Amino acid sequence: MGKLKGIIKLEGTLDGLTFYKSPDGYMVRTKGGVSKNKIMNDPAFARTRENLSEFGLNAKSGKALRNSIGPLLNRAKDPKLSSRMLKMMSDIKNYDSSSVRGQRSVYLGIDTVEGKQLLKGFDFNVRAALQSILRIPYALDTATGTISIVDFVSQEQLGYPESATHVSFRSAFVNLDFETGIFDSSYSPVSNLPIDNSVSVVTLIPAQVPAGTGTQLYLLLIEFFQEVNGVQYPLRSGAFNVLNLVEVV
Repeated sequence: MGKLKGIIKLEGTLDGLTFYKSPDGYMVRTKGGVSKNKIMNDPAFARTRENLSEFGLNAKSGKALRNSIGPLLNRAKDPKLSSRMLKMMSDIKNYDSSSVRGQRSVYLGIDTVEGKQLLKGFDFNVRAALQSILRIPYALDTATGTISIVDFVSQEQLGYPESATHVSFRSAFVNLDFETGIFDSSYSPVSNLPIDNSVSVVTLIPAQVPAGTGTQLYLLLIEFFQEVNGVQYPLRSGAFNVLNLVEVV
């Protein structure tokens, strides 16, 4: 596929070429390929059908995860999150050692130690990774979902944008069944602090332990704001905000 250059930006199909807009700019590709009927019925495309089946299952699992943390996700994500998550779900699916090709699933892969380890630490906004922003250890109580940060000096232990005057923290405790997509999510109140040299303790306690069965997910959101005349404004549509999956159980 090629990248379209020039002052005229096209979208649609023209003379066998398909023009479309992507996160990388305006692209162009040739129209055509093998018919859907042949792919779905020809024995030569058995591997393709298996890959398509697993692709659909992976996409469904990624969507379930995004849905389960919607209130936080809207505040910290990058333009390529869906494709990055699809790749992650595909890698986790590979740890399903009991299903045949075409039926391997994330919900069995995530049930392994290796699958959980792959998902742990995932940054939903690749432009603001947790390790590059929060420069102090935190503690997690997996029984309650409580995240604690003690002796925190924001001006020294936070990688913050120059224009930021305040930072807020919020945690989430999610129980997600990757097989059914059913989830229950619990969030902590927001802890908002000025960015200065004062010493603070941040304690984020979700409202309750989520109900149901499935994979337990623990997330940390960090948001930056600029205060003007007593009002705090978010910075650049969340481009600097952190959302990290700190633990998977």
